[in-house]
Amino acid sequence: MARDAEGGSGTRGTPQKYDPTFKGPIYDRGCTDVVCCVLLVLAIVGYVIVGVVAWTHGDPRKVIYPTDSRGQFCGQQGTPNENKPFLFYFDIVKCASPLVLLEFQCPTTQICVSRCPDRYLTYLGAYSAGSPGDLEYYRQFCVPGFRNLRKSPIEVLKDKECPAMLIPSTPLARRCFPAVHAKKGVIMVGNETTYDDGHGRRRNVTELLEGAKKANVVLEARQLAMKIFEDYTVSWYWIIIGLVIAMVVSFIFIVLLRYLAGIMVWVMIVMVILVLGYGIFHCYMEYAKLKGEAGSDISLKDLGFQTDLRVYLHLRQTWLAFMIILCIVEVVIVLLLIFLRKRILIAIALIKEASRAVGHIMMSLLFPLCTFFLLCLCIAYWASTAVFLSTSNEAIYKVFNETACQFSGRTCEPETFNTSNVTKACPDAQCLFAFYGGETAYHKYLIVFQFYNVFMFFWLANFVIALGQVTLAGAFASYYWAFKKPDDMPAFPLFSSFGRALRYHTGSLAFGSLLLAIVQVIRVTLEYLDHRLKAADNKFAKFLLGCLKCCFWCLEKFIKFLNRNAYIMIAVYGTNFCTSARNAFFLLMRNIIRVAVLDKVTDFLFFLGKLLIVGSVGILAFFFFTHRIKLVQDTAPPLNYYWVPILTVIVGSYLIAHGFFSVYGMCVDTLFLCFCEDLERNDGSPERPYYMSPELSEILLKGSLEPSKSADSQG
Repeated sequence: MARDAEGGSGTRGTPQKYDPTFKGPIYDRGCTDVVCCVLLVLAIVGYVIVGVVAWTHGDPRKVIYPTDSRGQFCGQQGTPNENKPFLFYFDIVKCASPLVLLEFQCPTTQICVSRCPDRYLTYLGAYSAGSPGDLEYYRQFCVPGFRNLRKSPIEVLKDKECPAMLIPSTPLARRCFPAVHAKKGVIMVGNETTYDDGHGRRRNVTELLEGAKKANVVLEARQLAMKIFEDYTVSWYWIIIGLVIAMVVSFIFIVLLRYLAGIMVWVMIVMVILVLGYGIFHCYMEYAKLKGEAGSDISLKDLGFQTDLRVYLHLRQTWLAFMIILCIVEVVIVLLLIFLRKRILIAIALIKEASRAVGHIMMSLLFPLCTFFLLCLCIAYWASTAVFLSTSNEAIYKVFNETACQFSGRTCEPETFNTSNVTKACPDAQCLFAFYGGETAYHKYLIVFQFYNVFMFFWLANFVIALGQVTLAGAFASYYWAFKKPDDMPAFPLFSSFGRALRYHTGSLAFGSLLLAIVQVIRVTLEYLDHRLKAADNKFAKFLLGCLKCCFWCLEKFIKFLNRNAYIMIAVYGTNFCTSARNAFFLLMRNIIRVAVLDKVTDFLFFLGKLLIVGSVGILAFFFFTHRIKLVQDTAPPLNYYWVPILTVIVGSYLIAHGFFSVYGMCVDTLFLCFCEDLERNDGSPERPYYMSPELSEILLKGSLEPSKSADSQG
């Protein structure tokens, strides 16, 4: 029976005699989709070549360190700027925005300094006062090599050897920004509202904001980031403890599911309902407690966005919104449980069978760590290659000037600039570092290399996920197709399945992951086009782009669903990708009712399990970090935003729970597909017995066996 299955779907349903020496349809096979395997190997070789070329030409220091007007890195060890980590702008008013600063395209002299200015000072004022201390302080913000303090201030400013003024600044992204802040609604720099521009004129500090607009928002974001970073520094070990608790709870839950599947499922359902019910009760109590308090009735719309998220917790509308959302979730879950109560019993039987399979292959619970490690390698290689490619450009210098000049914006060479015709035609022109670029053939194809880097990342990441799915499917299929469980199972089913997948089906996995990678790259391209069209006023183009994004999103979901089931068929029968995808699709279509009401019910139950673990750990983290547990009230660290560690624990707990339940999910999908295949190929007679366990057949075949028994009795 099972050996005939290797030939594809043409022999389905053919009566065959049971062979007690046969161990299932997962062993005898040959290589599939060899062409795709060769393509993957060639693509990986090309990917390695791109990485080597990028590592040869790239220089990550361009990302790590700021660059001055001479193209030198600030703060790099082993250079004259080793002790000068900050970039200082002579006249920041000439800069259009912080974005321009971060892209090194500000039309003013930029130098590396050891610290940012902390006082108001003009060169004319320092020179006129004749104070050696002020001049010496000022000199550290002049171009390197400036020593002649007796030189006329007019000549110094004309030659752009020193800035005309110094403004109190703070470092942001290793660059000196004006220390802008608001005091009682008045924009100030330091403690002043005006400043001397170094040419004898008093100017308002708001002009600094026009030169570095949005700097205030950036500084607020920096303060928010610093507070979040501080919270992580004092709570990281508690976050790790919370994640360890989530891991232990998930593991205990899975182990209990192995022995007490039915009880655990009902306990899980009840606990989810109780946790959501407590959430509703807590939101109502907070909502009622804020009644009558000053400022609690302000709407979220009127309040707007606040960097201190604790402000929202003092609004009644916030807790009302939380309560409504939890009520909706509670009602939806209760209604689903009422309508699916009979199917839940069948799903529990399938989960029990999955628990027995996992129990015989306990190493499967740790296998997601292998997949996670390989994914980390893919991400690390992609990220490093992207950084090296983006820093492969050469330093480009351009002509900057304050007055009209025909050479403005043209490229120049700093070494020969002073002897060129540009300085004769435009005396105030400067040859300054602008950005990184290049005109060689390599630089022209950098965008192609970046695209190839993104494409290969998606292909390899999907291949790693596919390898994990086929490995787990093959291991659990060896359990299902073992007639005498677990005697007929191989000694190491997980490693045997992993070896079969790599030896015979690398091409098929490459084929499936290639299809998914192509769709994902198209989606990324559409997102990029959508980002570029945000400023455009073409409504038809935006509508068309939205339709395309929706279609490709649906296509990606369908391909993921099809690939998952195709990989199961590959693991079971060893057929190529197209044959496996076709057989899996039509097998599911012939059992569409079972898919809808059985397989998806188990997915819903697993989702409730993840929700229970995340909710329990999240509530524990909430009470701990908000100092509401009296036993450890003094142990919890003081925080700026207690939601930072709480959200981190919640997200981490979900990823951990998802990792454990993904093994069960793959097990259930594999057993379900094998069950459907078993029903079509066998009838339970001595000549064609079912491979499913008696416990599984007792529940799943109860309705279909009773009519046959009654017919036999009448005969």
